[in-house]
Amino acid sequence: MSIDHRIPTTRLGGPTGPEVGVQGLGCMGMSFAYGPTDAAEARATLERALELGVTMYDTADAYGAGENEKFLAPFVAAHRDEITIATKFGLAIDPEDTTKRIINNDPAYIRRCVDDSLRRLGVDVIDLYYMHRRALHVPVEETVGVMAELVAAGKVKQLGLSEVTGGELRAAQAVHPIAAVQSEWSLFSRDIEAGVVPAVAETGATLVAYSPLGRGFLTGAFASAEKDLDATDFRRHQPRFNGANAEANGALLEPVREVARTRGVTLGQVALAWVQQQAQVHGVGVVPIPGTRRRTRVEENAAATQLVLSAGELALLEPIAERVAGPRYADMTFTSAARE
Repeated sequence: MSIDHRIPTTRLGGPTGPEVGVQGLGCMGMSFAYGPTDAAEARATLERALELGVTMYDTADAYGAGENEKFLAPFVAAHRDEITIATKFGLAIDPEDTTKRIINNDPAYIRRCVDDSLRRLGVDVIDLYYMHRRALHVPVEETVGVMAELVAAGKVKQLGLSEVTGGELRAAQAVHPIAAVQSEWSLFSRDIEAGVVPAVAETGATLVAYSPLGRGFLTGAFASAEKDLDATDFRRHQPRFNGANAEANGALLEPVREVARTRGVTLGQVALAWVQQQAQVHGVGVVPIPGTRRRTRVEENAAATQLVLSAGELALLEPIAERVAGPRYADMTFTSAARE
Protein backbone atom coordinates (compact mmCIF):
# COMPACT_ATOMS: atom_id res chain seq x y z
CA MET A 1 0.00 0.00 0.00
CA SER A 2 1.31 3.44 -0.96
CA ILE A 3 0.04 6.95 -0.34
CA ASP A 4 -0.63 9.69 -2.89
CA HIS A 5 -2.07 12.41 -0.66
CA ARG A 6 -1.58 13.98 2.76
CA ILE A 7 -2.73 11.98 5.76
CA PRO A 8 -5.86 12.97 7.72
CA THR A 9 -5.63 15.33 10.69
CA THR A 10 -6.88 15.40 14.26
CA ARG A 11 -6.90 17.90 17.12
CA LEU A 12 -4.25 17.50 19.79
CA GLY A 13 -5.82 17.54 23.24
CA GLY A 14 -9.41 17.99 22.13
CA PRO A 15 -11.44 20.13 19.73
CA THR A 16 -9.71 23.41 20.61
CA GLY A 17 -6.18 22.03 20.29
CA PRO A 18 -3.82 22.44 17.33
CA GLU A 19 -4.45 20.42 14.19
CA VAL A 20 -1.85 17.70 13.60
CA GLY A 21 -1.54 14.72 11.30
CA VAL A 22 -3.12 11.55 12.71
CA GLN A 23 0.36 10.03 12.63
CA GLY A 24 3.44 11.74 14.01
CA LEU A 25 7.14 10.95 13.72
CA GLY A 26 9.33 9.65 16.53
CA CYS A 27 12.75 11.19 15.95
CA MET A 28 14.85 9.47 18.62
CA GLY A 29 16.42 6.91 16.31
CA MET A 30 17.63 9.54 13.86
CA SER A 31 20.61 10.25 16.08
CA PHE A 32 20.33 7.99 19.13
CA ALA A 33 19.79 4.44 20.44
CA TYR A 34 19.36 2.43 17.23
CA GLY A 35 22.94 2.15 16.05
CA PRO A 36 24.68 3.96 13.15
CA THR A 37 22.58 6.36 11.13
CA ASP A 38 22.78 8.32 7.87
CA ALA A 39 22.23 11.96 8.83
CA ALA A 40 21.48 13.10 5.29
CA GLU A 41 18.84 10.41 4.79
CA ALA A 42 17.35 11.19 8.20
CA ARG A 43 17.01 14.88 7.26
CA ALA A 44 15.41 13.90 3.96
CA THR A 45 13.01 11.70 5.93
CA LEU A 46 11.90 14.68 8.02
CA GLU A 47 11.11 16.62 4.85
CA ARG A 48 9.28 13.71 3.23
CA ALA A 49 7.20 13.17 6.35
CA LEU A 50 6.04 16.79 6.24
CA GLU A 51 5.13 16.46 2.56
CA LEU A 52 2.89 13.54 3.55
CA GLY A 53 1.12 15.54 6.25
CA VAL A 54 3.06 14.28 9.26
CA THR A 55 3.27 17.44 11.35
CA MET A 56 4.07 16.36 14.92
CA TYR A 57 7.73 15.61 15.57
CA ASP A 58 8.73 13.97 18.85
CA THR A 59 12.08 14.26 20.61
CA ALA A 60 13.46 14.56 24.18
CA ASP A 61 16.42 16.03 25.96
CA ALA A 62 17.43 12.48 26.96
CA TYR A 63 18.00 11.41 23.37
CA GLY A 64 21.76 11.73 23.08
CA ALA A 65 21.96 14.28 25.93
CA GLY A 66 20.30 16.94 23.80
CA GLU A 67 21.91 15.96 20.50
CA ASN A 68 18.59 14.86 18.99
CA GLU A 69 17.06 18.27 19.69
CA LYS A 70 20.07 19.92 18.04
CA PHE A 71 19.69 17.59 15.07
CA LEU A 72 16.09 18.69 14.59
CA ALA A 73 16.77 22.42 14.96
CA PRO A 74 17.44 23.24 11.26
CA PHE A 75 14.29 21.41 10.19
CA VAL A 76 12.24 23.14 12.88
CA ALA A 77 13.58 26.54 11.81
CA ALA A 78 12.73 25.90 8.17
CA HIS A 79 9.15 24.82 8.93
CA ARG A 80 8.30 26.47 12.24
CA ASP A 81 4.74 27.46 11.32
CA GLU A 82 3.93 24.09 9.74
CA ILE A 83 4.88 21.71 12.51
CA THR A 84 4.22 20.83 16.15
CA ILE A 85 7.43 20.13 18.05
CA ALA A 86 7.23 17.96 21.16
CA THR A 87 10.07 17.40 23.61
CA LYS A 88 10.47 16.13 27.16
CA PHE A 89 12.29 16.52 30.47
CA GLY A 90 12.78 14.29 33.48
CA LEU A 91 14.80 11.37 32.10
CA ALA A 92 18.55 11.18 31.65
CA ILE A 93 20.96 8.44 30.68
CA ASP A 94 23.46 7.46 33.37
CA PRO A 95 26.86 8.41 31.87
CA GLU A 96 28.52 5.62 33.86
CA ASP A 97 26.11 2.93 32.61
CA THR A 98 24.09 3.69 29.50
CA THR A 99 21.62 0.90 30.31
CA LYS A 100 20.49 2.83 33.40
CA ARG A 101 18.17 5.82 33.65
CA ILE A 102 18.09 8.78 36.04
CA ILE A 103 14.71 10.35 36.82
CA ASN A 104 14.51 13.96 38.01
CA ASN A 105 11.35 16.05 38.50
CA ASP A 106 12.80 18.69 40.83
CA PRO A 107 11.41 22.18 40.08
CA ALA A 108 14.80 23.84 39.51
CA TYR A 109 15.79 21.03 37.18
CA ILE A 110 12.59 21.41 35.13
CA ARG A 111 13.13 25.15 34.75
CA ARG A 112 16.68 24.57 33.60
CA CYS A 113 15.63 21.81 31.20
CA VAL A 114 13.04 23.89 29.37
CA ASP A 115 15.52 26.70 28.75
CA ASP A 116 18.11 24.22 27.50
CA SER A 117 15.59 22.59 25.14
CA LEU A 118 14.44 25.96 23.81
CA ARG A 119 18.06 26.85 23.07
CA ARG A 120 18.92 23.53 21.40
CA LEU A 121 15.76 23.52 19.28
CA GLY A 122 16.23 27.18 18.39
CA VAL A 123 12.63 28.14 19.22
CA ASP A 124 10.89 30.70 21.42
CA VAL A 125 8.21 28.28 22.58
CA ILE A 126 7.81 24.50 22.74
CA ASP A 127 4.47 23.32 21.33
CA LEU A 128 4.10 20.25 23.57
CA TYR A 129 6.25 19.67 26.66
CA TYR A 130 6.17 16.30 28.40
CA MET A 131 7.23 14.97 31.76
CA HIS A 132 9.20 12.03 30.34
CA ARG A 133 9.09 9.90 33.48
CA ARG A 134 7.77 10.47 36.98
CA ALA A 135 10.10 10.65 39.99
CA LEU A 136 8.03 8.78 42.54
CA HIS A 137 9.04 10.96 45.50
CA VAL A 138 7.66 14.09 43.82
CA PRO A 139 3.85 14.48 43.73
CA VAL A 140 2.67 14.71 40.13
CA GLU A 141 0.60 17.77 41.12
CA GLU A 142 3.80 19.57 42.10
CA THR A 143 5.51 18.71 38.82
CA VAL A 144 2.55 19.82 36.74
CA GLY A 145 2.34 23.01 38.78
CA VAL A 146 5.87 23.88 37.70
CA MET A 147 5.02 22.94 34.10
CA ALA A 148 1.98 25.23 34.27
CA GLU A 149 4.32 28.08 35.20
CA LEU A 150 6.16 27.46 31.94
CA VAL A 151 2.90 27.87 30.05
CA ALA A 152 2.20 31.12 31.89
CA ALA A 153 5.71 32.32 31.05
CA GLY A 154 5.13 31.67 27.34
CA LYS A 155 7.82 29.01 27.08
CA VAL A 156 5.43 26.13 26.46
CA LYS A 157 2.04 25.92 24.73
CA GLN A 158 0.64 22.56 25.84
CA LEU A 159 1.54 20.02 28.51
CA GLY A 160 1.98 16.27 28.21
CA LEU A 161 2.83 13.34 30.46
CA SER A 162 4.57 10.09 29.57
CA GLU A 163 4.13 6.70 31.25
CA VAL A 164 1.67 7.91 33.90
CA THR A 165 -1.20 5.96 35.44
CA GLY A 166 -4.83 6.86 35.06
CA GLY A 167 -4.89 8.20 38.61
CA GLU A 168 -1.81 10.33 38.01
CA LEU A 169 -3.37 11.77 34.87
CA ARG A 170 -6.52 12.74 36.75
CA ALA A 171 -4.47 14.37 39.51
CA ALA A 172 -2.45 16.30 36.94
CA GLN A 173 -5.56 17.38 35.05
CA ALA A 174 -6.88 18.99 38.24
CA VAL A 175 -3.84 21.31 38.21
CA HIS A 176 -3.62 22.13 34.48
CA PRO A 177 -5.13 20.72 31.27
CA ILE A 178 -3.07 17.83 29.88
CA ALA A 179 -3.11 17.74 26.09
CA ALA A 180 -1.33 14.43 25.53
CA VAL A 181 -0.36 11.24 27.31
CA GLN A 182 2.48 9.34 25.69
CA SER A 183 2.63 5.62 26.40
CA GLU A 184 3.78 2.50 24.62
CA TRP A 185 0.83 0.97 22.77
CA SER A 186 1.01 -1.75 20.14
CA LEU A 187 -0.07 -5.27 19.32
CA PHE A 188 2.67 -6.34 21.74
CA SER A 189 2.00 -3.80 24.53
CA ARG A 190 -1.54 -3.21 25.77
CA ASP A 191 -1.21 -2.78 29.53
CA ILE A 192 -2.42 0.85 29.32
CA GLU A 193 -5.90 -0.22 28.26
CA ALA A 194 -6.89 -1.13 31.83
CA GLY A 195 -6.42 2.25 33.50
CA VAL A 196 -4.63 4.80 31.36
CA VAL A 197 -6.80 4.76 28.25
CA PRO A 198 -10.09 5.24 30.16
CA ALA A 199 -8.55 8.21 31.99
CA VAL A 200 -7.35 9.68 28.70
CA ALA A 201 -10.87 9.36 27.29
CA GLU A 202 -12.30 10.95 30.44
CA THR A 203 -9.97 13.96 30.43
CA GLY A 204 -10.05 14.58 26.68
CA ALA A 205 -6.31 14.22 26.21
CA THR A 206 -4.81 12.62 23.11
CA LEU A 207 -3.04 9.27 23.46
CA VAL A 208 0.31 9.52 21.70
CA ALA A 209 1.39 5.93 21.10
CA TYR A 210 5.12 5.40 21.11
CA SER A 211 6.75 2.24 19.74
CA PRO A 212 3.57 1.29 17.82
CA LEU A 213 5.74 -1.02 15.72
CA GLY A 214 7.16 -2.79 18.77
CA ARG A 215 10.52 -1.07 18.18
CA GLY A 216 10.62 -2.64 14.72
CA PHE A 217 9.98 -6.22 15.84
CA LEU A 218 6.39 -6.14 14.55
CA THR A 219 7.64 -5.28 11.07
CA GLY A 220 9.78 -8.42 10.91
CA ALA A 221 12.86 -6.23 10.49
CA PHE A 222 14.80 -8.34 12.99
CA ALA A 223 14.26 -11.63 14.77
CA SER A 224 16.81 -11.39 17.58
CA ALA A 225 18.34 -8.15 18.84
CA GLU A 226 21.52 -9.81 20.04
CA LYS A 227 22.06 -11.59 16.73
CA ASP A 228 20.71 -9.09 14.19
CA LEU A 229 21.35 -5.59 15.58
CA ASP A 230 24.40 -3.39 16.02
CA ALA A 231 26.26 -3.62 19.33
CA THR A 232 25.23 -0.03 20.17
CA ASP A 233 21.51 -0.68 19.63
CA PHE A 234 19.65 -0.38 22.94
CA ARG A 235 17.13 -3.06 21.92
CA ARG A 236 19.86 -5.56 22.81
CA HIS A 237 19.03 -4.71 26.44
CA GLN A 238 15.26 -5.23 26.12
CA PRO A 239 14.15 -8.68 27.32
CA ARG A 240 11.43 -9.41 24.79
CA PHE A 241 13.77 -9.08 21.82
CA ASN A 242 16.45 -11.49 22.98
CA GLY A 243 17.01 -15.19 23.60
CA ALA A 244 14.06 -17.52 24.06
CA ASN A 245 11.72 -14.52 24.40
CA ALA A 246 12.57 -13.32 20.90
CA GLU A 247 11.98 -16.78 19.47
CA ALA A 248 8.61 -17.10 21.19
CA ASN A 249 7.54 -13.61 20.18
CA GLY A 250 8.55 -14.16 16.58
CA ALA A 251 5.98 -16.94 16.37
CA LEU A 252 3.29 -14.45 17.46
CA LEU A 253 3.73 -12.52 14.22
CA GLU A 254 1.99 -15.17 12.14
CA PRO A 255 -1.51 -13.59 12.45
CA VAL A 256 0.01 -10.24 11.46
CA ARG A 257 1.59 -11.90 8.44
CA GLU A 258 -1.73 -13.54 7.55
CA VAL A 259 -3.56 -10.19 7.55
CA ALA A 260 -0.73 -8.55 5.62
CA ARG A 261 -0.77 -11.27 2.94
CA THR A 262 -4.52 -11.10 2.56
CA ARG A 263 -4.60 -7.31 2.27
CA GLY A 264 -1.45 -6.91 0.21
CA VAL A 265 0.22 -4.66 2.80
CA THR A 266 3.26 -4.87 5.07
CA LEU A 267 3.38 -6.17 8.63
CA GLY A 268 4.16 -2.68 9.86
CA GLN A 269 1.10 -1.26 8.13
CA VAL A 270 -1.11 -3.82 9.85
CA ALA A 271 0.43 -2.95 13.22
CA LEU A 272 -0.04 0.78 12.69
CA ALA A 273 -3.60 0.40 11.44
CA TRP A 274 -4.42 -1.58 14.59
CA VAL A 275 -3.16 1.22 16.83
CA GLN A 276 -4.98 3.87 14.80
CA GLN A 277 -8.28 1.98 15.08
CA GLN A 278 -8.06 1.97 18.85
CA ALA A 279 -9.35 5.53 18.62
CA GLN A 280 -12.75 4.15 17.65
CA VAL A 281 -12.53 1.13 19.94
CA HIS A 282 -11.84 3.21 23.05
CA GLY A 283 -13.27 6.61 22.15
CA VAL A 284 -9.96 8.47 22.41
CA GLY A 285 -7.84 10.59 20.14
CA VAL A 286 -4.82 8.53 19.05
CA VAL A 287 -1.65 9.71 17.31
CA PRO A 288 0.95 6.95 16.82
CA ILE A 289 4.54 8.18 16.47
CA PRO A 290 6.45 5.42 14.67
CA GLY A 291 10.14 6.16 14.46
CA THR A 292 12.11 5.86 11.26
CA ARG A 293 15.07 7.48 9.56
CA ARG A 294 14.34 6.40 6.00
CA ARG A 295 12.00 7.99 3.45
CA THR A 296 10.71 4.66 2.20
CA ARG A 297 9.63 3.72 5.72
CA VAL A 298 7.90 7.02 6.43
CA GLU A 299 5.97 6.60 3.17
CA GLU A 300 4.99 3.08 4.18
CA ASN A 301 3.97 4.20 7.65
CA ALA A 302 1.90 7.14 6.42
CA ALA A 303 0.05 4.87 3.99
CA ALA A 304 -1.16 2.81 6.95
CA THR A 305 -3.55 5.66 7.82
CA GLN A 306 -5.65 4.46 4.83
CA LEU A 307 -5.92 0.87 6.06
CA VAL A 308 -9.05 -0.12 8.00
CA LEU A 309 -8.99 -3.58 9.51
CA SER A 310 -12.16 -5.68 9.53
CA ALA A 311 -13.77 -7.05 12.67
CA GLY A 312 -12.48 -10.50 11.74
CA GLU A 313 -8.93 -9.20 11.31
CA LEU A 314 -9.08 -7.38 14.64
CA ALA A 315 -10.27 -10.60 16.29
CA LEU A 316 -7.37 -12.51 14.75
CA LEU A 317 -4.90 -10.01 16.21
CA GLU A 318 -6.60 -9.72 19.60
CA PRO A 319 -4.79 -12.54 21.48
CA ILE A 320 -1.25 -11.49 20.60
CA ALA A 321 -0.42 -9.14 23.47
CA GLU A 322 -1.35 -11.50 26.28
CA ARG A 323 1.07 -14.10 24.88
CA VAL A 324 4.13 -11.85 24.59
CA ALA A 325 7.19 -13.15 26.44
CA GLY A 326 9.30 -10.70 28.41
CA PRO A 327 8.69 -7.17 29.76
CA ARG A 328 9.00 -3.97 27.75
CA TYR A 329 12.07 -2.91 29.72
CA ALA A 330 14.52 -4.78 31.91
CA ASP A 331 13.53 -2.29 34.65
CA MET A 332 9.80 -1.60 34.55
CA THR A 333 9.87 0.54 37.71
CA PHE A 334 9.22 3.83 35.96
CA THR A 335 6.42 2.67 33.68
CA SER A 336 2.74 3.16 34.35
CA ALA A 337 2.26 -0.61 34.36
CA ALA A 338 4.38 -0.89 37.51
CA ARG A 339 2.09 1.54 39.38
CA GLU A 340 -1.41 0.69 38.11
